[in-house]
Amino acid sequence: MFFIDTLDIAGLGNRSYLAGGERSALVVDPPRDIDQVIAAAARRGVRIAYVAETHVHNDYVTGGLELARVTGAAYLVPAGARVSYERVAVWDGDRVEVDSGAGLVVRALATPGHTPHHTAYVLEENGAVVAAFTGGSLLTGTVGRPDLVEPRLTGRLARDQYASAHRLARELPDETAVLPTHGFGSFCSSGRADGEVSTIGEEKVCNEVLLRDVDTFVADLLAGLDDVPAYYTHMGPANATGPAPVDLTPPAAADAEEIAARLAAGEWVIDLRNRVAFAEGHVAGSLNFEAEGQLATYLAWLIPWGKPVTLLAASPEQLATAQRELVRVGIDRPAAAATGEPEGWVTDGLVSFPRATFADLAARPDAHSDADPSRHPGPRPVVLDVRRDSERAAAFIDGSVHIPLHTLPRRLREVPEGQVWVHCAGGMRAAIAASLLHAVGREVVAIDDGFDAAERAGLVVRTHARDEVTEQAAPATRTHG
Repeated sequence: MFFIDTLDIAGLGNRSYLAGGERSALVVDPPRDIDQVIAAAARRGVRIAYVAETHVHNDYVTGGLELARVTGAAYLVPAGARVSYERVAVWDGDRVEVDSGAGLVVRALATPGHTPHHTAYVLEENGAVVAAFTGGSLLTGTVGRPDLVEPRLTGRLARDQYASAHRLARELPDETAVLPTHGFGSFCSSGRADGEVSTIGEEKVCNEVLLRDVDTFVADLLAGLDDVPAYYTHMGPANATGPAPVDLTPPAAADAEEIAARLAAGEWVIDLRNRVAFAEGHVAGSLNFEAEGQLATYLAWLIPWGKPVTLLAASPEQLATAQRELVRVGIDRPAAAATGEPEGWVTDGLVSFPRATFADLAARPDAHSDADPSRHPGPRPVVLDVRRDSERAAAFIDGSVHIPLHTLPRRLREVPEGQVWVHCAGGMRAAIAASLLHAVGREVVAIDDGFDAAERAGLVVRTHARDEVTEQAAPATRTHG
């Protein structure tokens, strides 16, 4: 008998795996906080004999090197990966016995594309294939993106990705479980990955990489690539050098005076509470990155790399969870932290800003681009869309200003004068953007609403398809967002 346990790293949209028999196990693509992996092995009563990386990761800091050191496991890394530490170099076709009593073996399968050296691991029980740990190659309904290594390699890697997916589909039985690392909200995925469990047979009937010819697939893949989080630049080098062990002990406690001093010094003070609580009252100059949202992704994406960060949390538990998420993307030690009620974080009172819905915006007579300025003197409210380019391309509010959230810190001066109503797709990113603007003294309203409510509320929502129709019918009335 064998088992496969999934370790879901939801904040980053990734998964790690623990697979083994009664005595020993293999860990694939472990997170940096290895204590949870060790605990999972302890619950199974197995020894971690092998730690395997499918590739040098670009989206998070691995715990593989440290896990292998702590447990004494052999560290399997693709032979083509350029790393500066000792490991067991894995070549295409290499086989490793995981648990002899269970007849468990893993076989390396070269699957370049996501990276040039990418390798999948096929799990066999007594010679029968049961699962494939596909890393960033074949994902659920999509593939890993090929543009994270070197721009000049992207075209070639896209074709390699196509060939690798077809190799997996050709060489593995239809009932083989497909167990990717990326794709559950990860920016390493080239598209949306749906579903909890998939098989090779299911991918053959739903995955575009297995249904299209190579030229069509590559063209569409490259055309659909989304923005790359800025912190990815630092992940690959950290993983190639060898990440240091993590320290998850509580940071030094900060009182109101220290928080004020850190803000005055230009450091980032991050309020981890939910966006409703933050809007109702927060430390002036602090920024709102919800602990329950994609904290690690967006904080690491926006913060100037290496800038000290102080965390403000509703509870010690919330602080500890945030620390765990942040070490996964290389934000290792907060400079300081405070927990409890926000009134204890200030010496001169909290500040606030309003929240609203799209219906609230639509109810304003001056909110529409065709509003009569003579009836509503003064500037109209600025509607700021902080979604990504790909989201904006699908639909946008007529007359809105578009500055993607990940570019906003360096483009704050581009936001027009006046009251700013900030929106995204659901409210989380709008809260971050509103806090950035409020911190520099702007009057803001955070729209905490789903974008699909904008048109229902009566706002004019444009799409490219509609623009083309409007242009043909009445060019003089066409508007742009």
